[in-house]
Amino acid sequence: MLLAIDTSAGTSVAIVDRDAGILAERSVADTMRHAEVIGGMIQECLSASGTTRDALSGVVAGMGPGPFTGLRVGIAAARTFALALGRPLVPVVSHDAIAFAHYGSAATVGTAIDAPLLVVTDARRRELYWSAYSGVDALGLPVRRGGPGLAKPGEVSTTVLDGLAFAGEVERLDAAEISAGALGMVAELSFAAGRPFAADEPLYLRSPDVMLSTGPKRVTR
Repeated sequence: MLLAIDTSAGTSVAIVDRDAGILAERSVADTMRHAEVIGGMIQECLSASGTTRDALSGVVAGMGPGPFTGLRVGIAAARTFALALGRPLVPVVSHDAIAFAHYGSAATVGTAIDAPLLVVTDARRRELYWSAYSGVDALGLPVRRGGPGLAKPGEVSTTVLDGLAFAGEVERLDAAEISAGALGMVAELSFAAGRPFAADEPLYLRSPDVMLSTGPKRVTR
């Protein structure tokens, strides 16, 4: 079983099992209270699923893309929890969870499906995060063709898709939330198939809104 955490949009926590699926999930859409709610949500999911910490085999972290302030809370929580348990951290691209949930029952079909999809989430500053998928493979895992990337709203449906040269119409999905349950299932299926996980590096895709000063402060009178 895995504990999955994502704070790239709101805050979502889940306990998942490869065979039993999503055992418990808690989500809050508020993008300003990640740090306040995440600890309680982890405990709620453990209790609701009847899972002890020792039963967990790893901790999944949604690596974004997402705004700096929110995204780092979930990644830090996942890393801390994994370290305390002595279990591995499993990095997964958050957009892959959105695509996985969208394709849904394709995970049980056993055949690859060609269904182009453009996943879009809010990056603030009048920009969007995007990832493009050609469909799902025989395991039901989304096949990412491009991204994650950052673009202006007017560029997503033109420059981005033109560059990827999809044949035919591409469905666009503007998502406001990421399911930690779906994130965890992507990790479970990827591990079972021997697929590589994402890089253990947050996908901020740009500099943080607030930069820390590295030099001496100027003193004026």
